[in-house]
Amino acid sequence: MSNTKTKPVIGLLGGPGSGKSYVAGLFKQFGCAVIDADLIAKAQLEDPAVRDQLVQWWGENVLDPSGGISRSAVAQIVFSDSAQLTRLEKLIHPRVADERARLREIHRADPRVKAIVEDVPLLIEKGLDEGCDYLVFVDAPLEQRLERVRENRGWSAEKLAQVEKYQTPLDIKRRRADDVIDNSGGEAQVLEQVRRLLSRMIPNG
Repeated sequence: MSNTKTKPVIGLLGGPGSGKSYVAGLFKQFGCAVIDADLIAKAQLEDPAVRDQLVQWWGENVLDPSGGISRSAVAQIVFSDSAQLTRLEKLIHPRVADERARLREIHRADPRVKAIVEDVPLLIEKGLDEGCDYLVFVDAPLEQRLERVRENRGWSAEKLAQVEKYQTPLDIKRRRADDVIDNSGGEAQVLEQVRRLLSRMIPNG
């Protein structure tokens, strides 16, 4: 973990369905800027050069009816074949890293931004936690996480287990974190946890 003296960078950890993006949005309410790696990666899939490369690799079955990349089709390929997942990551991750770095500099220069929140799914797996000043683990029971991914992503319990197989175990992520936010309750409860956490990180913020 970094110990820089600039405005803090907060990395969010947690399993699928834990609500990292939801918690990131609560940080935003307190004046933090959020860098959402999923949104950046989604934008990269719309780049014509990336689209053409994926079609060259996997054929036109990865296209949706409008001719764009189908994220669900890509996910089906890469989460059943680790070699294809690595191939995709080598294409997309450098692009996402460049955009994250660009956004960090913008947020660092903005006096309105109290802290920078990194919402990155593979923060530890890719060693990106080293660029963070604080790590926060977003916790939620398995039953609740499964309910969320069923509702929001159409995942089954088997799909959740398959995705988590490629990620660092949650108990390790929790131990690596500086703080834990319990995201099993209502918004007011979680919002108060975020407020208290920020008051400890930025006492005079």
